[in-house]
Amino acid sequence: MLNLERLRTLYAVSRHGSVSGAAEGLHVTTSAVSQQLAKLERETGQQLLAKNGRGVRLTDAGRLLADHAARILSQVELAQADLEAQRGQAVGELMMGAFPTAVRGIFPDVLSRLRIAHPKLRARLQEMEPDESVPAVVRGDIDLAVVLDWYNKPLPMPDGLVKAALLDDPVDVAMPADHPLADREAVDPEEFADDEWISWPQGGFCFDWLMITLRGKGLEPRICHTAREHHTQLALIAAGLGVAVVPRLGRGVVPEGVRVVPVRQHTMRRHVYAIWRADADRRPSIRAAVDVLRGVGERFGG
Repeated sequence: MLNLERLRTLYAVSRHGSVSGAAEGLHVTTSAVSQQLAKLERETGQQLLAKNGRGVRLTDAGRLLADHAARILSQVELAQADLEAQRGQAVGELMMGAFPTAVRGIFPDVLSRLRIAHPKLRARLQEMEPDESVPAVVRGDIDLAVVLDWYNKPLPMPDGLVKAALLDDPVDVAMPADHPLADREAVDPEEFADDEWISWPQGGFCFDWLMITLRGKGLEPRICHTAREHHTQLALIAAGLGVAVVPRLGRGVVPEGVRVVPVRQHTMRRHVYAIWRADADRRPSIRAAVDVLRGVGERFGG
């Protein structure tokens, strides 16, 4: 029996034209793609890839199977969607993923509302960063993800996904309460050129956004400390160890000794949205979750 995950990998190679492109599109390593394809070749008893210069190409058998894979994967999604739509109710299990501040900021309310409005739906949540949740949606490991990007740094989105805007999340600059700018009504990030900065870990999507944004304003920040969680960043700020850009979603209570001041540029914000596979668009459970997510997002102020 053909393995769906391996068919999905072969289809990604066909769509992207290379193993590296497939790996990027699926958000996995090239080694993982190669391993899946080697297993698929053993399952089928056919050579599916052939060397082509420094890259690879699909053999005739590979192209044939990739064409079938596209139809099979689409039909699996449509079958699940049609079965749910035929019942006309949001039932069964719905697997969702979301980044940490969304989990903390909106999902307690989202999950409670779903439980009340759709008691036969078993909504499940996993905390996942977008670089984990996007490929999980593509692979079918989860049904829906809540992800983010920034006003000047879009999140790369593979083909075959649908997205719905949920809210915009403004950012503030957090600083020690005795900072010279702590009593201001609004600030510009470039006013902190002489400060030490606290940031997300290097190499992450949000770290890259911060560096692009501050450098675009003529500021080369001195990143002295990094922390993944905003609560940890705020604790470092309370100790007088630097300043940080801190979004409002899921922030919670600001600790004593920290002052947060809005950024003067109102466009400086995160965009938060839900994504799911286009083939699953007719599933009542997807529609129910998106409706609840939008309602909670509107209440947040997005």
